[in-house]
Amino acid sequence: MLEHIRLGLLVVLFPVQVGVAAAEEDARVSVPAKVEIWRHSRLEQVRRATPDALQPFTTDGCSGGMSAAWEALAEQSPWFYEVFETRAPWHHCCVIHDRAYHLGGDDPAPEAGYWARVTADEALRACVQEVGRTQSDALAAQYGRDAEEVAAIITFVGQRMYEAVRLGGWPCSGLTWRWGYGWPQCW
Repeated sequence: MLEHIRLGLLVVLFPVQVGVAAAEEDARVSVPAKVEIWRHSRLEQVRRATPDALQPFTTDGCSGGMSAAWEALAEQSPWFYEVFETRAPWHHCCVIHDRAYHLGGDDPAPEAGYWARVTADEALRACVQEVGRTQSDALAAQYGRDAEEVAAIITFVGQRMYEAVRLGGWPCSGLTWRWGYGWPQCW
């Protein structure tokens, strides 16, 4: 039993020690980023081995079931449909984000892919928050709420969406909304 605990600690602490050394080497890239860049290298291998395997673009709107849930609520609830309609006001932001995720970046090099994903995720957050800034008056009237409240809620949603895609969008995850989802699975 004690050996299992020691082995578990070694498994947990070894990456931390490696990460500390790596961080000292390159302060620009964190340990989680290095793990993600390794995943980008696996995607790069698939892209280089099967350059014609990119599937046609598809989108699920806002991933993780967000668009599907919104649409289901609109179908099931007349008041939800009347107030919010069938799509979130930032739906177009998700489609733009899906375009970036589908290809997995123009440059298949792992570090380039990492930074392209960071840029795409930051652009998603900015796009959603821009909807809050530019459409809050109209949305407030539609929703029967205060414009500042609507803008604050949309800013909150944009931040949560950013955190969700950073957490769940890594390449080679097996998820349908992963970075590079237009390419064959690389896990």
